[in-house]
Amino acid sequence: MHRGWTGLMAAAPLLLSACLFGGGDRPEPRRTAAKSTPARAPARPTAETRQCLAELDRYSIDYRTLPQQDFGNGCVVVGAVQLLDIGIPVSGLRSMRCPLARNFSNWVRYAVAPAARQVMGSDLVRIESYGTFNCRPIAGSKRLSEHGRANAVDVATFVLSDGRRVSVLDGWDGNSREQRFLRVVFRSACKRFTTALGPEYNSAHANHFHLDMGGRPMCR
Repeated sequence: MHRGWTGLMAAAPLLLSACLFGGGDRPEPRRTAAKSTPARAPARPTAETRQCLAELDRYSIDYRTLPQQDFGNGCVVVGAVQLLDIGIPVSGLRSMRCPLARNFSNWVRYAVAPAARQVMGSDLVRIESYGTFNCRPIAGSKRLSEHGRANAVDVATFVLSDGRRVSVLDGWDGNSREQRFLRVVFRSACKRFTTALGPEYNSAHANHFHLDMGGRPMCR
């Protein structure tokens, strides 16, 4: 069972790496008191968040709710959860806005896991990610990244029960099975997330899928 919203007194640290840009420099979120005062957790989640949490419960997803936090520079995280158990272990998951967490869980359960069995002939046992929250702008722009809202996740590697590791970096142009598997799960991601970016988008995404629920629809 998930841990209740009002019962949670402190959020887990939200300092995880995200998209790798500029030689892999991954800045950590910093609170700047002069620019922004940390926001208090709302008395209760919004109607949209409550509906999303109810869906997580219906899907039997184990999670805990996190309080609203303001890290300054526009990096405000609201309606977030930390996924504890979605059936497949995923490394690097910390704060995620509820809709992202819901869609990610369903993508793993109903797209990635079946594709691993059908295409690779082995069960999916683990996913490795580069994380979720990171207070920074989009590379090459002044616009805040969806990572700064805990509204994006970067997926790097899929680990199978037979020991094989299918990474985006090596598998996108790897053997025929790896190529097919990664393209199947990426196309599925395009249907579940607002934005899905991969190796064909640019070199910064050569080693991961960037998946988010903000901005304009894009599948590249």
